Amino acid sequence: MSKETTGKKRVILVTDGDRIARQAVEKASGNIGGRCISASAGNPTRLTGSQTVELIKSTPYDPVVVMVDDRGSGKKGKGERVLEYVAKHPDLEVMGVVAVASNTESIDGTKVNCAVTRERQVLTCQVDKKGQVISSLPIIRGDTVDVLNELGQEIPFVVGIGDIGKMDGQDDPEEGARITTKALELVLEHWQSR
Repeated sequence: MSKETTGKKRVILVTDGDRIARQAVEKASGNIGGRCISASAGNPTRLTGSQTVELIKSTPYDPVVVMVDDRGSGKKGKGERVLEYVAKHPDLEVMGVVAVASNTESIDGTKVNCAVTRERQVLTCQVDKKGQVISSLPIIRGDTVDVLNELGQEIPFVVGIGDIGKMDGQDDPEEGARITTKALELVLEHWQSR
C-alpha cells in the first residue's frame, strides 16, 4: 500500500542518533531511495514529537527515515517519547523500526521479527552492539526500544541491529553503511509484501 492509497507519509524509525549513526543512516536512506531527517539526530534526541512530525510532513521524499535516541537512559527518554508520538500520529504510517542494541542496564528489550548480523546475515536472533549473535531469542536490548512493547500493531515490523555506523567498521558510512542499508531494505521488503 503506497502513500497514494493511504494519503499518509511513510516513516521508518531508527533507534540511534549519534554523529556516526547519523552519517550511516543518511547514507543508507539514500541507498533505498528515501530521505533521512538529519535534524532528528542527536544523542539524545533534541526535537519534540510535534517538531519531528512537521519535518516529516515537509519533506517531499518517501519513505522518510527518522532517528530517535535516549542516550543510554533505561527510562522512557526523549527518543522513546518522540518514537511514541510519531507512531501514534494519524497522518503518518510507520513501516517499521530498526532497533539498535546497546549496553544499557535494567531494560526489558523488545521482540524483533529478524536481526541483521555484522556479516549482513538475516536471522531470527539477538545481536549485540557489535552485530554478533548472542542468543537465539528474537529480541533486542537497547536504550530506546522498550517503548515498542507498548505500541503493538502501530509497529508492524522490527529489525534488530548492532551499533549503527560502527560494528568494528563493518557498517562504515564511507563504505556504504551496508548493514544499516540491509536493515532498511528488510523493512521495505516486508511492507511491500503485505
